[in-house]
Amino acid sequence: MTFRSLLVALTLILMPSLAGAVDKSSVERQFQSWLASDLWPAAQKAGVTRKGFDSATADLHLNWSLPDLVPPGTTPPKERPQSQAEFSAPGAYFSENRLRGLAASGRALYGQYGGVLKKIEAKYGVPGRIVIAIWGRETGYGRAKLPYPAIEVLATKAFMSTRKDLFFGELIAALHIVDSRDVTAAEMRGSWAGALGQPQFMPSSFLQYAVDFDGDGHRDIWDSTPDALASIANYLSQKGWQRGRDWGYEVTIPKGVTCAQEGPDRARPISGWTKQGITRISGKAFPSSELKAQGMMLVPAGTDGPEFVVTPNFYVLKEYNNSDLYALFIGNLADRIAYGSGAFDAPWGEVGKMLRSDVLAMQKALVAEGYDVGTVDGLAGYKTRRSLGEWQAKAGLKPTCFPDASLKSKLR
Repeated sequence: MTFRSLLVALTLILMPSLAGAVDKSSVERQFQSWLASDLWPAAQKAGVTRKGFDSATADLHLNWSLPDLVPPGTTPPKERPQSQAEFSAPGAYFSENRLRGLAASGRALYGQYGGVLKKIEAKYGVPGRIVIAIWGRETGYGRAKLPYPAIEVLATKAFMSTRKDLFFGELIAALHIVDSRDVTAAEMRGSWAGALGQPQFMPSSFLQYAVDFDGDGHRDIWDSTPDALASIANYLSQKGWQRGRDWGYEVTIPKGVTCAQEGPDRARPISGWTKQGITRISGKAFPSSELKAQGMMLVPAGTDGPEFVVTPNFYVLKEYNNSDLYALFIGNLADRIAYGSGAFDAPWGEVGKMLRSDVLAMQKALVAEGYDVGTVDGLAGYKTRRSLGEWQAKAGLKPTCFPDASLKSKLR
């Protein structure tokens, strides 16, 4: 899985005051000792050779410019409020200017790499338009700068960050990559969070999903476009992409049909949704091949935003980045690239303006009444949305399936 899906919402804490209070030379000495006493034994046990280890860690030093660092002798910062587009301003996530620009570039590249994409789809079953869309969303079709030496980033964070165990495992995986000679440590460039190359794979994902599609003997997701595109497709394929199915459809849910039916655990044949009067917003019929296949209702903004019937492939896209909006962005961009379509028809309403603490209070109240809201975290995921819709119906209110200020006094 890509690391942007895991850490994109972290506040970038550059810590100028903390850095000034830390004896960097002392910490650097501790780091060098840690490389020998902690990292090497773990790497050796995991099967990394001494030659590979030395090649990757030669002249390695801490990178103090990275966010989320907790040097020895200091304490982690208190958890800070996070503003996630998923639950605050979904409309802003779908910047029309950005999507149009990505679609224009994507269409040109879709044609340029048409032959490669056909071979990729034949092997992995993932449509080229989906692969191109992820490539565009992750690194602007490989044009985004990858300024950081990945080993340096991962080692720094494995030594002194709030997620040391996670980064330690990824560092061991990165050492394996160098050891396998797919890429040198100097060539292994990535993001500030250690995500690698054009697909933005974490090292563990590289080891599992990266492929050599151009046949040169190396898995190169930095400079080989065929390798990068095929690796994205292989990832999705291994995560369960269903060959021959789309990602989903924007729909109209008629009045009288509750929005409290969404979620992957409430799938039904798409013909079952049509029997409720749910239709594609385009006016086209659902493909006949889809009618007996499973589909799921999705209302990411409740009744105050676009509504969808999605396929299991939508949830495969979420494996790449665990966000409804990310998967919708990829689906919409892919459709623009391949079919020339535009924005979703229904607008995104003014949702998500409540304090996270208020949503948390609502979740606790729903749980107290026996509803399953998923994780009680102040974020309105699909279980919270549908539980709220079920509670609204039971209370004699019109289900909206999204928390708003008018419900604060009613749901306690």
